[in-house]
Amino acid sequence: MNNRIETTKSGLLCANFEKVVDGKHTSLFILQNTQGSELTISNYGARIVSLMVPDNTGTLIDIVTGHNSIDEFINSEEPYFGAICGRTGNRIAKGKFTLEGKEYTLAINNGPNSLHGGLKGFNSVVWDVKQIDHQTLALSYLSKDGEEGFPGNLSVTVTYTLNNDDSVEIKYEATTDKTTILNLTNHAYFNLSGAGDANVGDHVLRINADYYLPTDETAIPYGKPEKVEGTPMDFSTPHEIDLNINEKTDQLVWARGYDHTYILNKKDATEYVQALECYSPKTGIEMIVYTDQPGVQLYTGNWMTGNFVGKNGQRYPAQSAVCFETQHYPDSIHNPEYPTIILKPEDKFESKTVFKFSTRK
Repeated sequence: MNNRIETTKSGLLCANFEKVVDGKHTSLFILQNTQGSELTISNYGARIVSLMVPDNTGTLIDIVTGHNSIDEFINSEEPYFGAICGRTGNRIAKGKFTLEGKEYTLAINNGPNSLHGGLKGFNSVVWDVKQIDHQTLALSYLSKDGEEGFPGNLSVTVTYTLNNDDSVEIKYEATTDKTTILNLTNHAYFNLSGAGDANVGDHVLRINADYYLPTDETAIPYGKPEKVEGTPMDFSTPHEIDLNINEKTDQLVWARGYDHTYILNKKDATEYVQALECYSPKTGIEMIVYTDQPGVQLYTGNWMTGNFVGKNGQRYPAQSAVCFETQHYPDSIHNPEYPTIILKPEDKFESKTVFKFSTRK
């Protein structure tokens, strides 16, 4: 048993995450800080399984949705719960792109488009693990040339650290031996009132963005950013997520809520900034996200069904969780004016995102 712990603070049985998948062993890895908070990670998908942080009474609660076992994650109707998405997170129009004069074809797995790396993206593979210490875990994966249609042998490392200030730091590193495209993100589904709470509509959200990318019915951006001001997409000042979510605009109707990229206010695309802050009035838990990525995808769990039982008997209906996916923009390879997702052999991709948690009384 990992760290000789049999049951996590969130009630998960570590034994339920022990399995051989594609010839590699999966486990549940546990990080704890000096404050007693706990982050658990599976190397299947390099995913966050649970995150226990204190509410405003000092009680630890789990704030991410998920499953009780590795088998449930493998068979989930929500395959991206907590996972790292790649080789390219988000969507590529029509599943085709041209790079250095050669056309590449990807799996079509989301309407007419390719989503989150294809049929077997980084969320569905077993990563190699190195536990640095009781607060840091490094996961590595070699995506071979041609995997899911992408060029180049891509070597990726994702390092999670649970810091003593109750922040979760995610560092991404990647290199390739052939020019390729890359857009990595973490797809944790948060509910700051506790995983299993019925709705995140009461969460108060502010996003540090004056522009967003409107999309067509298949969630592919039209191209040009638009101002959020005067629209239901505006989170530049704090307000409840559900304040405008039911407005009958094309953007919200097509996505069944928010599923849009916000272009962060930055001096340049690589500047490290505060991206957003989100707060639950029920628990007092506040989440602040920092990143060096140019955008953040706000997704309000619009396609969740509540059809299955998740962790500890909980169900997850639509909009019972919210995702803050720090990343480059969707379909960037077809929009040269967007920050580039092209990675060349002479370059190294490095990025950092931090989820910082505290409480308000």
